[in-house]
Amino acid sequence: MNTVVLNLEPIAHLTDEQFYQLCIANRDLSLEMNAAGELIIMPPVGGESGNQEAGLIADLEIWNRQAKLGKVFSSSTIFILPNGAKRSPDAAWIKLERWEALTPEERKKFPPLVPDFVIELRSETDRLAPIQEKMQEYIKNGLRLGWLINPQDAKVEIYRLLKAVEVLQMPAILSGEDILPGFELQV
Repeated sequence: MNTVVLNLEPIAHLTDEQFYQLCIANRDLSLEMNAAGELIIMPPVGGESGNQEAGLIADLEIWNRQAKLGKVFSSSTIFILPNGAKRSPDAAWIKLERWEALTPEERKKFPPLVPDFVIELRSETDRLAPIQEKMQEYIKNGLRLGWLINPQDAKVEIYRLLKAVEVLQMPAILSGEDILPGFELQV
């Protein structure tokens, strides 16, 4: 199954609240919306990708429970980026102060901010270019650090604010650098 992109702009422009209600009414679908207002319907992932994603989230959460520096989020969480896009990374982390600055209502629905850190894991059904565009969108909206893990090509792309993308052959360990101090992910 492939990702489906629907251009709604000729007939409708969904507000943040309307998009939220659409997602609630269609809980079985994984939905995103880009800044151009296109609705993106993503296919479910298979067992291998789902297991890898769960491992990434678990490693991030274990580190965060010890560090107590922020909040960890799964791929079910949609963030409203400053450019209006509504995106759900495979794993995300937000610095605690930024999370606590949100109102209870903003925390309950789709948080209106870009995470400080994201991981995108390319599944076998994903085309690389759209994920790279999504990573660039995160960076343009203020993401501080992001990893695009690409098992198919045995590469990791590291995205940093105000820096060129670094592409590595599948490293043994990735460092959270100064964004996630002490966090290391065994790839």
